[in-house]
Amino acid sequence: MAKGVRIIITLECTECRTNAAKRSAGVSRYTTTKNRRNTTARLELNKFCTHCNKHTSHKEIK
Repeated sequence: MAKGVRIIITLECTECRTNAAKRSAGVSRYTTTKNRRNTTARLELNKFCTHCNKHTSHKEIK
């Protein structure tokens, strides 16, 4: 069987990952799909982080 064009990816908050003195433990993560033919680079979106309580940049992780 051939692989599908759309794949499921995970987006992770960049501020929670790098900030050691954050308010609560944990990292905000979202799941979404992307078309691997049209979007070959890593995806980066602004999403709401529940740990930071603000909109932050979320990058695609492996």
